[in-house]
Amino acid sequence: MSNWKEFFKGKRVTLMGLGLLGRGRGDAIFLAEHGTELIVTDLRDEKTLAPSLAKLKKFKDIHYTLGQHKLEDFRDRDFILKAAGVPLDSPYIAEAQKQKIPIEMDASLFAKLMPKGVVLVGVTGTRGKSTTTALIYEILREGIENRELGIGNKKRNIYKGGNLVPEATLPLLEKVNPPAGGGDIVVLELDSWQLQGFHDAKISPQIAVFTTFLDDHLVYYKGDTDRYLEDKVAIFKYQKPGNLLVVGEPVAQLIGKLDIPVTGDVVVATKEDVPKDWNIAIPGEHNLENIACALQVAGHFKIPLHAVKKAVEGFKGVPGRLEFIHEVRGVKIYNDTNATTPDATIAGIQALGSRQEGPRKIILIVGGTDKGLDMSKLVEEIPKYCKGVILLKETGTDKISSKLEALSSKNFQVLKAETLKECVAEAMKLAEKGDIILFSPAFASFGKWFKNEYDRGEQFVNLVQKL
Repeated sequence: MSNWKEFFKGKRVTLMGLGLLGRGRGDAIFLAEHGTELIVTDLRDEKTLAPSLAKLKKFKDIHYTLGQHKLEDFRDRDFILKAAGVPLDSPYIAEAQKQKIPIEMDASLFAKLMPKGVVLVGVTGTRGKSTTTALIYEILREGIENRELGIGNKKRNIYKGGNLVPEATLPLLEKVNPPAGGGDIVVLELDSWQLQGFHDAKISPQIAVFTTFLDDHLVYYKGDTDRYLEDKVAIFKYQKPGNLLVVGEPVAQLIGKLDIPVTGDVVVATKEDVPKDWNIAIPGEHNLENIACALQVAGHFKIPLHAVKKAVEGFKGVPGRLEFIHEVRGVKIYNDTNATTPDATIAGIQALGSRQEGPRKIILIVGGTDKGLDMSKLVEEIPKYCKGVILLKETGTDKISSKLEALSSKNFQVLKAETLKECVAEAMKLAEKGDIILFSPAFASFGKWFKNEYDRGEQFVNLVQKL
């Protein structure tokens, strides 16, 4: 839809979920600026939401329902803009649906309204989506610098959005141009929650990447892995002939096993696709799989190998994902706060452990809020790669503490700490020159200590910088 401004003008909209990360706030500002009659509702109270509310102060016509939701806010509206993570059984969304009111989400509404000719690259996966999204973005930027992504004499602009950035995606409507202005490309990291909006809109990105599928969010999905997969499948379910789907090998096998229909062209990415002589900075076999997915997207846009190589070799990773902070007294310290599942933490310790020779040198800081995931494999893998583990006291940590303590020995120490600050202090006491301290929680961040995983990572980095 090219005339997207007309779509918003005068619409009665309820924004469900203002939040603190910036996406909800960005959506509220965008909607207010484009003439909607806006209700903002959030379960958090005014004091908690003060930083976001301060940014909206100049908009006098916004009506707020804070500290609760009200059913009347979900009636007599033109559409509901729902934040990610709203419960599947929300009575308020059910009320809107009963009234036949459309349910929209930030990224999918952008995709529905963006000008024809703009290309959307969507990336999902239980693990690897952030790194893959960021790498695709860098490769496309390199393609522009090498004049490989132009149309005529005009350059194409590349934008990134979704989970990869703290801003809302909808405001990109003000920036993107159709082919006459450059045929812009938007690269979005999409989690399963955001993909619910693509299901509702019955659209998928023209280029879809599905990296991995592993157990996650089982508390949210009430243990129903099939429901989790159903949301993920929106990344390609509504593609059209000629669209592209890039999948990792296990995802390809899953799609084949379950006989899930695919309309677009399918390419399976494998780590063998990555040239062995490239000097890659990000560690781990899992990152080779991420790079392989990005290579397939680069091939679709016909970016020459020398430009792809330059982008890949210059890529240092994404903050919070096996991010090297710095070295303190000969001890290398890594922030892997976005490892919110046991599989992600296993990938992290294997990636750093595989680079070691001789005795185990990793001291792992782990622990957080329970997500209902099986931790048995993580408990089994930790002693293979770590000389010690510091357990951050949280609701989920109890699931592994007794099992790890049973494995404790003079060669594998298990310690507990009340706060992240104490965890860092204990890790530094245990560490010797040449060791690695890895903060890879394996659990969610929600609890009394952190607002989210980004806040958790920021707190860890601040603590390390003070050492």
